[in-house]
Order: sequence, then C-alpha cells, then structure tokens
Amino acid sequence: MITVLLPPTLGAPFSPPGIDRDLDALGRAAVLPEVTDDFTAPHAARYVARASLEINRLVATDEPTVLVARGDSGPLLGAVGAAQRAAHRPVLGYVLVDAPLPRPGSPTREEISRDQGLTGIPAGADEPAGYRTERLPTVPDWPDAPCGYLLTDPAYAHPAHLAGMRGWAVRDAVAEPGRTAAELAALIDELVR
Repeated sequence: MITVLLPPTLGAPFSPPGIDRDLDALGRAAVLPEVTDDFTAPHAARYVARASLEINRLVATDEPTVLVARGDSGPLLGAVGAAQRAAHRPVLGYVLVDAPLPRPGSPTREEISRDQGLTGIPAGADEPAGYRTERLPTVPDWPDAPCGYLLTDPAYAHPAHLAGMRGWAVRDAVAEPGRTAAELAALIDELVR
C-alpha cells in the first residue's frame, strides 16, 4: 500500500516538510506528487489531471493507495479518487489534513469555505482571479472507501467536527505537531484494517 500525499493547490507545499520521509521511516511507503500547473483556469480540472498523471508516474497501476489531501486539495479528493478508479488503481481510503471537506454537487471553493466555517482563513497572495468562484468537479459516488480527518491546525476544527458527524475517523494532533506523521500513520491503519 502506498500513501499518496496530495499537496495543496496552486503549488503550495505539503506540510510539514519531510512528512513523506517520516512516513517511510515508520514503515509506510509514501509518495509526494508535484502539482504545480493549476494556476490557469480551470484550476480544479488542471489539478486533478496533473495529480493523476503524477500518481501514475509514482505508483504502479495495481498498487493499492490511500489518498491524503491537504488544504484546498481536500474538495478535489473525490475527483482524484475517481481518476484512480478509472486507471484501475485501488483506493483503500481517503484522509483529509486541515482541509475543507468535499461536498456533493458542483460547489465553489467560496461556498465550501463559507459553509464549513473557513471564512477567516486568508486567500493566498498568488491566488488567481476566479479561483474561489469556479465550480468544482462533481463526483456523485464518493466516498467509495473509508475516510478520515487529521486536524493539526485549529482553524480547521469545524471541518474536522463535520467529518466526525459523517462518521469518519478523526484524530486531533493540534497539541503535538511533532506527531503528525505518527498520527497520520495510525489513522491510515485504522481506515484500512
């Protein structure tokens, strides 16, 4: 099983830095795709396409994966998962780390942020016009595998609470930021056992 760490959108790095190496040290194979070309509309479609190409480059087709999304890649997790299913790559689970939850239909990032209490999180300095108001891809049959949420930033407490209300496994690592990799590994184990 490979853990795929999907970075936030718009070229932001996955944090904490080195979590892929930390997971490897814990005996969990992890890859970190590079998704850096979603600055042009349609942002979401470009992100999903590039992430899928990168996963294809990094992971064998028949290798089961757990997809882990951070930040604004969270609402795209279902679309990336659908692309993996289309490529006949099994997805065993999904984890969001300090991310807005995917929502049915074709909401905008702005609607998701408002509905999930994330309006106090500032937009990135390089955020292109129309990024928050574009419609995100629809994935009607998601989730198709167990889901979990890892909270490391208290600003995302409300989405973590919503994940718990959906019956997802939720872990809170706010008080111990140095344990992010260990908490993520434990959460993945809980999902795929």
